[in-house]
Amino acid sequence: MEVRINNQTVQAAEGSTILQACRMAGIHVPTLCYLKDVSQNASCGVCVVEVKGARSLLRSCITKVAEGMEIFTDSSRAMEARKINVELLLANHPQECLICDRNGNCELQQLTFTLGISSRRFDRTRKERYVKDDSSLSLVRDPEKCILCGRCVAVCSDMQQVKAIDFTGRGLKTRISTFLDEGLGFVACTNCGQCALVCPTGAITEKSAVGDVRKALQDPGKVVLVQTAPAVRVGIGEAMGMPYGSLVTGQMVAGLRRLGFSKVFDTDFAADLTIVEEGNELLRRINNGGILPMITSCSPGWIKFIEHFYPEQLGHLSTCKSPQQMFGAVAKTYYAEKTGIDPRKIVVVSVMPCTAKKYEARRPEMVGAFQYWKNKMNLSEEERFFDVDYALTTRELARMFRESGIEFTQLPEEEYDNPLGESSGAGVIFGSTGGVMEAALRTAYELYTGKPPEDIDFYAVRGLDGIREADINLNGTIIKVAVAHTLKNAAILLDQIRDGTSPYTFIEVMTCPGGCLGGGGQPIPTNAEIREKRAASIYLEDKHKTNRKSHKNPEILSLYEEFLMEPLGEKSHHLLHTYYVERG
Repeated sequence: MEVRINNQTVQAAEGSTILQACRMAGIHVPTLCYLKDVSQNASCGVCVVEVKGARSLLRSCITKVAEGMEIFTDSSRAMEARKINVELLLANHPQECLICDRNGNCELQQLTFTLGISSRRFDRTRKERYVKDDSSLSLVRDPEKCILCGRCVAVCSDMQQVKAIDFTGRGLKTRISTFLDEGLGFVACTNCGQCALVCPTGAITEKSAVGDVRKALQDPGKVVLVQTAPAVRVGIGEAMGMPYGSLVTGQMVAGLRRLGFSKVFDTDFAADLTIVEEGNELLRRINNGGILPMITSCSPGWIKFIEHFYPEQLGHLSTCKSPQQMFGAVAKTYYAEKTGIDPRKIVVVSVMPCTAKKYEARRPEMVGAFQYWKNKMNLSEEERFFDVDYALTTRELARMFRESGIEFTQLPEEEYDNPLGESSGAGVIFGSTGGVMEAALRTAYELYTGKPPEDIDFYAVRGLDGIREADINLNGTIIKVAVAHTLKNAAILLDQIRDGTSPYTFIEVMTCPGGCLGGGGQPIPTNAEIREKRAASIYLEDKHKTNRKSHKNPEILSLYEEFLMEPLGEKSHHLLHTYYVERG
């Protein structure tokens, strides 16, 4: 249909909103509460426009276009209303931009500048002063910085179906909180961090471990090892000012060395290890009548989700630890023995695209290395240590680079250290939704049939559709597999299992949209278009790898020959596998 926007005739699709029509015409209308595919609750009033014949200004994010509509986005009336709406938000917002985590990347800050607001006209209307909620191991909520846009509520409720946070109170007492104000650490929060990823201000951020990591790096008595997840290499460049999806593996390794880490290793190595264990576990269940479908267990937000909401189905989870945790256990046992380093001196730092990894690292069952050494070294319970000491997000690593004055774009490309830095292409694609499934199929197919698959690229499980499925022919045996990302889609597959209608043998679940590429610890903004660019880079690195199968990784083969002995063996059981708990 034809509409006129700012006296220009433009074409608009029937059913589209004024905001969508304006953007298609190349006309920018500022927004705050609106976020494509996440939230459009029209609460902030920033996107108002004037429409000829309408008595009041209309909110463009929810108002549909009509044939012949005349729209003015830059009328004095609309622009003044926008400015007042933002000024009213600023009245209750702390003016501490210089020390805020989101300084320079805050939508409210950018909007204030765009609208030409240079002073604070209105007094504070909220009487209460809210304290920070730091009860979670992964996230910090600062209600003082909340502008009630509702994005976090929408993503938690609609995309994840967790509903850990919601609006509470009325009028000037309206705020966002948890059930009975218990705090994120005491409710059914999965720590996925999608709320932090969509928050336009600094009201929800990751709980920073930067200070602890710097302290460890400065301790001459510590050997500080770092591991980097596959999705970080296609996200850290963005945080350092490079184009979306930049593949910067070598520069990232170089930057980590300049931060002072003793060794720079690759979580992809542990991803290969996970696949060997998981692939063998799947085949054992198929051959021995084990619980099927088996579901992947490498996404800690997903694990906490099933523990809270579907505890009766915990038996379907693979017992494999995540690659982060496998790496920590191997680093403090195999690597410690190989190098003669006291495991109590080793500090394992992981760089993850995920806020839930912070919680996972502190799960009480993640102490396999301590249990391994307990009798050998006569360790007391007071000396107990975790397999992974600290988990940093991609954003935190970028902060460390900037604080240290590292010119990231000028860094040379360097290689990971060995023996825990060698990985296959299968380990790399763990970062994308469908990647764990594809990596597992590359190995499981060969282990089951005794021959490599005709085509190593399992395209059927790739892509960003919410749920994908495929039929895999294992030498005449057909198994049906499924891939889901976001907890809303995971719930669909779990409901099928509960109802006895699930046709699948193997299921991959990732907590975040796009998998780890869209993790809660990735650079802001993260949207569908950016996730696609990151995925393309992930698969490009896989394609260029000499070895693209986990079970062919020479360092993995050496690990089994020298230390673990065999997949699903006694050492593997104690170090690489775990259990899960009913949380209710």
